[in-house]
Formats: sequence, structure tokens, C-alpha cells
Amino acid sequence: MWKETVKLDTIYDFDYTLKRLEMDPLINVDRDQRRVAIPIKSGDGERHKVTVEAKGSTPHPVFEIAADSVDYRKELLKKMSDLFQWEKDLTVVSEHFIGTNLQQLFYAHPGTPIVRDFDLYFSLMKGIIHQQLNMKFAYTLSTRFVEAYGFFMDGVWFYPEPEDIARLSYDDLRKMQFSQRKAEYVIDTSRKIVEGEIDLVSLADKPDKEIIDTLVKIRGIGPWTAENWLLFGLGRDDLLPKADIGIQNALKFYFDMDRKPTIPEITNLCDGWTPFQSYASLTLWRSIES
Repeated sequence: MWKETVKLDTIYDFDYTLKRLEMDPLINVDRDQRRVAIPIKSGDGERHKVTVEAKGSTPHPVFEIAADSVDYRKELLKKMSDLFQWEKDLTVVSEHFIGTNLQQLFYAHPGTPIVRDFDLYFSLMKGIIHQQLNMKFAYTLSTRFVEAYGFFMDGVWFYPEPEDIARLSYDDLRKMQFSQRKAEYVIDTSRKIVEGEIDLVSLADKPDKEIIDTLVKIRGIGPWTAENWLLFGLGRDDLLPKADIGIQNALKFYFDMDRKPTIPEITNLCDGWTPFQSYASLTLWRSIES
């Protein structure tokens, strides 16, 4: 086993990250030890378990990364940096919101990072599975999906491959309480990926608008799912899903409104948040979490 220490020159609230990751029953989180185990597939298809453990604090973040595969050390370290977005200067992000109408929110919740989903394909599938469901049942469905078609190794779940899902019948997912349409969306989108009609890796390099325009052409993927893939699949900086109920509720609470704001009202409220609207989104969600 190898270990590596990473120190950041920015604020970074890893304890909140663990709390958010713990919402997903599939993720191996130990909040007492301030540790999470990550399933990673290397470029050659090998599976690896990588642990990330906090050793510092939000003002002075330090992490210890550990894994077994010495030959993959450099690749796995790069993966961790990409997933946890350690290259982002959250101090600069917080300073951007000083003087805006979200100033008090960022004083209350400094250093809230955007942590990417661990797998591009499953991030998209999770978005499809979770759309228009309450959080508890959404995670019930995605957990059943992974436990049935994923791979469990050394305490972590590796997500299903599109090839495995493309071979399923709609009835296979209906038996897990997927609706007929949701079963079709998941399987049909997986088939498009397998057939080369959609290349998520190539798509990930495109500008935000081009990605959204491409994804919403796929049956079963609307703007909410496309924006969530950009935000949590790719970790893009400047997304505010205005139609998201959580965002609307958080804005209602923060601005002490007697109703949820309309989308035109949200457009007015978010003036000055660019180029960091994604951090506003995550911090708004955080502000109403129990």
C-alpha cells in the first residue's frame, strides 16, 4: 500500500463533503474517521479502491490518500484531485460573493466544494433514475440498480457498465419498481452509448451549452438532468438549475419570501453570481439541509 499527503492552499470543507456523500447508501463513508473509500477504474479497466482521509481543517485542509496499487499511484492521485476538485481556489470563490446578495450565505458556509460523481456514465444514469422522485426513493432505486448490476470489491461498489445495462429488458428494471418510461430511458440511453451514438468522454470536453443541447435530444433527458450531469458529473463552475425545487426553496428561505421565486425572479436574483453559480447552487442546497 502507498500513501500520499496533499495540502491545499485554500479553504475546503471536507466534513460537509462527507455528510453529502453519506446521503448515498452506496458510498463507503466514515464520518468519525473523516474518511471515504472511492471506487476507481483506471484507464486499462483495472478496479482500484482509493481512500481519502481528512487530516486538517476547513481553513487548513490536509488529506491522506491511500491505495494498494503502486503502479497506478500517479493516475489515481490525479483522479482524486479531479473528483474532489482540489485545484479550485474556494477562497477566491467565497471572496467573489462578498458584496453580493449571497454574502451572508457564504459567510455561514465557507469552503463548500463541488465534488464530482465517481463515474461519468453512472452520473448520467443516476440523474435519469432520480428525476422527479423524492430523495429517499431515488436513492432506493439507484442502490437497487447498482447492487443488481454493479460489482462489489473490498468494501466499495463499482458501478454498472453501459454494456451490461444495454443487454437488459425493460422488465428487468420494472421488477425493481422502475416505471416503464424510466426503464426505457435508462436502457435506451445505455444502448446509444454502447453503439457509439453518445460518447460521454468526448462530450465532457464541450462547452456547457453544447453539452446541454446534445443531452436534451435524448429521450428521457431534460434540462434538469443535463444540468445535474454538468454540475456533478463534470464539476462545471457556472450552473444554476433554476427549475430545481431545492434551489427555489432555498432562495425562498434565504430571502424570506412568502412563496418560491419564479424563474424570471431567480434570473434577477442571481445577477453577479457568474462565473461561480455552481457554488451558489451547492451552498443554497446546503443551507436547507437538515
